Amino acid sequence: MKYSLIIATYNRLPEIRELLDSLDSLDYPKADFEVIISDDGSKDGTKDYVKSLDSDLQIVYLFQQNKGPGEARNHGMIKARGSYFIYLDSDCMVPVHWLSAIDEAVEKERLDAFGGPDTYHPSFSPLLKAINYAMTSFIGTGGTRGNKKSVGKFYPRSFNMGISREVFDKVGGMNKLRHGQDMDLSARIYAAGFKVGLIPDAYVYHKRRTSIRKFFRQIFNWGVARVNLGKAHPQLLKPVHFLPSMVVLGTILSVGISLILGWSWIWKLVLAGFVTICIWAFIESLMMYKNLKTSLLSIITLVIQVFAYGLGMLWAWPQALAGKEAHGFVKGYYGKKTTESR
Repeated sequence: MKYSLIIATYNRLPEIRELLDSLDSLDYPKADFEVIISDDGSKDGTKDYVKSLDSDLQIVYLFQQNKGPGEARNHGMIKARGSYFIYLDSDCMVPVHWLSAIDEAVEKERLDAFGGPDTYHPSFSPLLKAINYAMTSFIGTGGTRGNKKSVGKFYPRSFNMGISREVFDKVGGMNKLRHGQDMDLSARIYAAGFKVGLIPDAYVYHKRRTSIRKFFRQIFNWGVARVNLGKAHPQLLKPVHFLPSMVVLGTILSVGISLILGWSWIWKLVLAGFVTICIWAFIESLMMYKNLKTSLLSIITLVIQVFAYGLGMLWAWPQALAGKEAHGFVKGYYGKKTTESR
């Protein structure tokens, strides 16, 4: 067994169906990989569906009470038989060449850990495509999620990330952070001296959040996670990560000054910059998707991403300075309400 594909899931049955269908269509020999469904306490029929599935895939079903995705992935690695462990988010689908591209790169470059980009599937709704734009465009994230042109070092992320068994034995699995476990693991892998690589052709189709509200909550929590990660790994907190918070504070400050002192030119300058960014995003998205609705939604998702991330970091700093692990949205994020660190 060469590869163990580990899918942490919680009440994602429709997405699990789509993901397994795409894995069933891979052009890689099915005898050389297994699929581990690590269920984090689902109550939507995931177990019955997986157990009754008639497929040539070698599927292993694991169950645990709701502990969070990091613990679910660790559970999968403990039970895995492969020489390499590959994490996939349950809301992803893969193209037919995905695993073949990974295998070719691993063999050619002798990678110890690796990751690939995420992108959109043509069947995605305009909102999902707009979220994809915000998450993958250079203006949105600086290309850090698998773009060859990136403002920073590539850190594999758990929606599409692989490690060798040797890495797991030396570095261990996911930690107890509620968010950012994958970035923490990547940082520890780099620190241990292992070879890490980006595999551009091993992309996945990633649905992410399916509503504006859920998208805001997710990005807010990522802003919180960045502060926690910076405390554990200072190299993961760079000046560029403070830009969204500066935008939030700058906007509030410019409005306040304009209202109090009557210096309307400050607010007009900020507004001009905002409009410029919106036009840029609209044109870039329109060139990518050729869809007016998606392009308009891309402006909204980009703005939400910047402000949610900035607000998340601002929310986290007082907690971090008090010596605590910062928490963002908790209720219902991974299932039950909890204040534990995940």
